[in-house]
Formats: sequence, structure tokens, C-alpha cells
Amino acid sequence: MLIAIALSAVLMSAIIAARYFLAGGFFAWATRRTRPGLYRGLQPQIVREIGWSMASAIIYGVPAGIIAWGWQNHGWTQIYSDIGAFPLWYLPLSVFLYLFAHDTWFYWTHRLMHRPKWFKMAHAVHHASRPPTAWAAMSFHPIEALTGAIVIPVLVLLVPIHIGALATVLAIMTVMGVTNHMGWEVFPRRLVHSPAGKWLITASHHQRHHDAYRCNYGLYFRFWDHLCKTDKGLADPTWDQPASQS
Repeated sequence: MLIAIALSAVLMSAIIAARYFLAGGFFAWATRRTRPGLYRGLQPQIVREIGWSMASAIIYGVPAGIIAWGWQNHGWTQIYSDIGAFPLWYLPLSVFLYLFAHDTWFYWTHRLMHRPKWFKMAHAVHHASRPPTAWAAMSFHPIEALTGAIVIPVLVLLVPIHIGALATVLAIMTVMGVTNHMGWEVFPRRLVHSPAGKWLITASHHQRHHDAYRCNYGLYFRFWDHLCKTDKGLADPTWDQPASQS
């Protein structure tokens, strides 16, 4: 049994690492194409980001592997594969519930990580990326990685979700994590500055956090930032201009 659990943890760590390299690599390539020179001189930083991210992949993979083993062998989770088990309207609702729960956990743990003791102990690793790159999304100290590693495993034990909806959640997590850190805005400005943009977090919003530190703590939504008066808006409009235009 222990060997099977260990193999499951190794497999999940490998999957998480592969997902990171696919997303990070694609958006790093897109950055080279659209913002040539943006990462010039940042190679040592990128190597550090990848190193910390691989450690995070292992930390995320262990609880994910245990839960995956328990799901396959003992039915521990609320994950279901029969599309008719719940009404179809529950599919998008379950995706939103997972994202909102994750966003809530992230907001409050992220604020905790900005308290002096925790920042110095752990969160400084993430903010050592100046500026962050497409490889920085999982660049965390192991202590901080642990706070993120438990969210989805706990949720799948409590909240029913279709396997396809869970895959959607994981895809959104990956894409948002990378695009919010890559140093330029991938989403259209008409979306970023629209009424919907006032509630969604994109790179323009998260970049302000990396510039000012004590604001914009959310992950997907600006709900908690608005409610707690920590939303300080978007980064300077010129922050994501190509190097050739700066």
C-alpha cells in the first residue's frame, strides 16, 4: 500500500511539473515573440524560479497523490465521472465554487505571508522575482507551497465535482498563475478595463501587487480586495510595453 501511495505521489508530482513546464514554456515563448528583450538579463532569476517551482511541484504532488490513490481505491473523494449524477447547471457552478474557495483561502494566507515574520521566512522567495516572469507562478518557499498544496485535496473531499470540471479548474489555476506573473497583459484591454475586469484579476492587477506589496492579494477575483479595501487598482498603463518601445 505504501509503495502504491508513493508511486501515486511521484506520478502526480511529475504531472504538476509537466503542466508547469508546458504553460510556463508556452508563455515564455509568447513573451519572446511579443515582448522581445523583456527577460533580458533575467536568466539567473529564471533558473531560481524553476528550481523553487520544482520543489513546489513535489510538495503539491504528495497530497494530490494520496488523494488520487484514495479516490481510485477507496472512493474517498466527491469526484464523480457520471455526467448525469448532478444537474448540468451544477458543472459551471462547481467550477466557480472551487475557484472562489481557492481564491478565499489564497487571499487570507497571502495577507498572512505579508506579515513581516512570514514574509522574511517564506514569501520573500516569491518576491525575489523582480520582475516576475512566466516561470514565477510556482516559485514559492516550501512553507508557502504547503499552504497552497492542501486546497484542492480538501475541496475534493467536501464538494462534489465532475472530473471534467476539476480538469477545468486545474487548467484555469495553471493559466492564471502563469499569465498573472509573466510581465505583460495577455488579455484584451477592453476586458481588463470593462465592468467584468473590475472583479477579475489579470496581470495588470497582480503586477500592482508586485510593485507595491501591501495590496491586491487575490488570485482570481477582486472580491476580497474590494471588500477589505486592499484593492489599489491596476499597474501603470505603460508597465507592459515591449522593450523596444520603452
